[in-house]
Parts: sequence; C-alpha cells; structure tokens
Amino acid sequence: MAEHLLPAGYDIFTIDIQWYEPGGNSHYYDANATLTMDQYGRLTPALNRFPSAKDNIGFKTIADYVHAKGMRFGIHIMRGIPKQAVDKNLPIKGTEFFAKDIALLDSICPWNPDMYGVDATKAAGQAYYDSIIQMYADWGVDFIKVDDISRPYDKIQEAEIVAIRQAIDKTGRPIVLSLSPGATPISAGEHVQQYANMWRITDDFWDRWGALREMFERVHAWEPYRSSGGWPDADMLPLGLVEFGRPTKFTHDEQYTLMSLWSITRSPLIFGGDMTRMDEFTKAILTNPEVLAVNQHSINNRQVSRINDLIVWTADEPNSQDKYVALFNAQSKSDGLKFADADYASPVIAGLGKSQQIDVNITGGKQLVLFVTDAGDGFHFDHAAWVNPTLSGAKGTLSLQGLKWTYADTGWGEVQWNATAENKPIVDAGKPVVGIGTHANSTIIYDIPEGYDTFSVKGLTTNSGSVVFAVLVDRSKQGIADVSDVSVKLSDIGISGKAQVRDLWAQQDLGEFTDTFSRPLPLHDAGLYRISPR
Repeated sequence: MAEHLLPAGYDIFTIDIQWYEPGGNSHYYDANATLTMDQYGRLTPALNRFPSAKDNIGFKTIADYVHAKGMRFGIHIMRGIPKQAVDKNLPIKGTEFFAKDIALLDSICPWNPDMYGVDATKAAGQAYYDSIIQMYADWGVDFIKVDDISRPYDKIQEAEIVAIRQAIDKTGRPIVLSLSPGATPISAGEHVQQYANMWRITDDFWDRWGALREMFERVHAWEPYRSSGGWPDADMLPLGLVEFGRPTKFTHDEQYTLMSLWSITRSPLIFGGDMTRMDEFTKAILTNPEVLAVNQHSINNRQVSRINDLIVWTADEPNSQDKYVALFNAQSKSDGLKFADADYASPVIAGLGKSQQIDVNITGGKQLVLFVTDAGDGFHFDHAAWVNPTLSGAKGTLSLQGLKWTYADTGWGEVQWNATAENKPIVDAGKPVVGIGTHANSTIIYDIPEGYDTFSVKGLTTNSGSVVFAVLVDRSKQGIADVSDVSVKLSDIGISGKAQVRDLWAQQDLGEFTDTFSRPLPLHDAGLYRISPR
C-alpha cells in the first residue's frame, strides 16, 4: 500500500471486523467463540492472530509500523459492549459501575452475535465509551469504523453515536469516525452530519451492476448533507481481486462508472480488493491523479439531469471558473421490461424448498424475461432457482441451458447454471436438479427462438427467504441502443458560449465545444471531464 497507493493519497490502513476473535474466519460469526478482552470488558486483539499485541499493548506495534510508512491506522469495531463482559459483569474502567448497569439486552445486532447495545444516556455508558476510545487512541488509532450503528438509527444508536463522538473529542486525537452499515436514513442527515465524519448510505456494496445503478439515486438523495469533514459513504470499491481471490464482476466500463460516480460525488475512496495482487488496470483506475482531484477538491457537487438513465453530474473547481462534468450511460438491456407488466407472477413463495410450477404462453414473443423479487419483506436469504426451464412447441422441446442469456443480474451472489447463488448444488426434494440459481432481486433475459409457444419451469426457493417469481414475454423487443449520446448544455453548468474540454480518464484535451458537450457512451460506461470557459 505504501508503495502503490499512498503516493496517490490512499493513506489509511484498516484492520477489519473480528480482530478480537481467535478463530475469526471470513464472513462467518461464531456465537460461541470466546473473545479476547481485558479486565474491563474492552476487546483486545487475538494474540494467536496478532502476536505483537502481547503485554497489553493492543495494536500499538502495528500502528507504529503503519505510521512509520507515512500512513494512518484504522480499526473496525461493533457498537456496544461484549455480551461476554456482561455475562461476567465486568467493571467499567474508572467508575463504580459494571457492565450490567449499561447493557441493553434487547439492543442487538441482527447479523453479528458479539455485543449488546449500551445505554449511552447514562454517565456509566459514556464512561464505557470513553474508556474504549481512549484505549484506541493510546494504541495510535486514527480511524474508527463503528458497525451496527447507522441502521436503523434508532434512539439507542443515536445516543451511542453522540457518546462515541464525545469520547473521541476527549482524547484530543483527530480520529476519523465512520458509521456503518447503511443505508443511513435520510431523516438522520442533520444529526449524522453533526457527529460523524462519514456514514454509509448503502448496505454492503458488491460488484453487481444493479447495486451500482441504485447508487445514483442514493448519492443524489444525500446531496444536501455533503460537506467538508462530513461525507456520505457509498462503501468500498470492489475492484481487482475481491472476496479472497476472485476477479471483480464489474466490466472495465462499469469500473469507470464506479470511479467516476464516487469521484464526482466525493464519496470516500476505500479499496476493497487484494493489494498484494493488484493488476495494472486496477492500479491505474485507482490512482489517476486528475480523477482523484475531483474526489478530493471539487465543491458544489450535484446532479444536473437524469433522462432515461442518461445521467449528468457536475461540480465546481475551487477558485476557478472551471467545471467538472461526469456523463453516465446507466441504461441496460433490461430497461423497459417491468415486473409490473409480467404475464405471470407467482404468489409469495416462502421457506427452504418451497416451489411453484409455472407455464406461460410465449407465442409471438421476442424476449423471455425472468424476474425474482423479494416479496416486499427485504431480501435476506431470498435465494431462488429456476428449475428445468424449458421451451416447447412445433420444434419440440429446448432447455434454456442450450441458449445464452442476453442479460442477467442478481441481488447477491452470482446467476449461474446448476448452482445456487452461493455456489451450492440446486436440490429439489432431496435430489440435484438442473436449473438457474439466483437471488432476489434478479432479472434474466433470453431471446426466444422461433418454433416455440410455451415456457415451463418450476420456481424453487433455495434458502429460508420469501420471493415472487414472475415471467414477462416481450413481443415488441424495441431494445436499448448499445451506445447512446450523453450530453449537457453548457448553460446548465454555468458556462456561456465556448469551452475547452479535457478528458480526465484519458488525460487528453478534446478541443473546443460550443453551447453543448456530448459524448457517445456504451451501456454502463462513463466519462469524466474538466470544462474551461473560453
């Protein structure tokens, strides 16, 4: 990191979740694990994983090493107090109080088993947060990401946010406070802007086009709450090798869209890939100096227009008449194909192994569109499969496995044949079956060959969630163009007449334009430009 990313400005190295669990492993959380902590119920690094933390010095050795490289050091923590500290009723450092005096047993994280919420309205609750934050400051921590605190942003969490901010201020150390997970509610905008330095505006962001497309709405909604020292956080950049070794699923065009959007909206840039195996494209897209200048220095960042998902953003260059402009083609081949227009929609299918047989007339159809939605109750565990999807008609029968989809997306995991979204065999009634595994919300599109009039399939849930299966037969196939012109009137960004344009990604001057600037962009691609009045 010091060699390849620090010169471009990436200067915070962070140790992520579960550093206090000796058996911490990937995304799995063990409710029965014995966590490492001191006599005051403050979590400390697991010595089998961080032997430099011996003699009760915590992360100080690592922090000193990171600082010596010219970088800052960060840690991830969960809000609250360890359940194991409460079970033992350990004392709160520097007070006459104990863990049970501040623990809120009904305030627990829905996905991590380690902690109880803290009643931060009590002096003892503030004292607990004072004690852990001072310990982190003594270690040399410069950045703290607090998880399970900005969603749903209830009164308990709100009080804990204030307590953590006050604890940080008491240390006298300029520690950056980051809140997670998202989405932080917009209604909390004024409060979170007052007490945090950055806050997540989305749940965990992964390399799926659907999630990236949704981000346009999120960053636009948070425009009123973007200011120096307080940044809406669109989450990490899943580029290069992610999730312990697989390549990002984002195409190069989508990666340009990602970095252009994060830059023009000034989202914090947090690399979420493998730094030890970073390819040249990933390094180049992360370190382009002209693009990073937009992320680090632009002001008055705002959306100019969004017409049929052709999107324009702009920002001002401080102390200059120049403007930055980002052009996005966020259209997809699935645009115009709506779940609401489906020829068939199942009832809600809920629970592992539940299914629904589906038969749809596809006579005259040009495209077959398969939807899986989350049944309106959130998308956790909404794993699903299309089992034995088959076309039949005058030409006989044809499995969709013999065709190639023209478009596919999923709310989590990967759309794939003969495996669930989490890469397990698709099983129906105890037996492996042929099918397409996916996860709500999902859209899969096939062109329909001639000679077939019926589509038959079984919709199957492959986990404990609830979904709706729907099938749309598109008989028009108007289609979305592979390339579209995205344009901005110069007057809409405060420039009259002629202007000189520079392509920041290519680091090349494009010449002079009058009244309007336009570029042809493929689907899911973007451009980022600097426009100077003449």
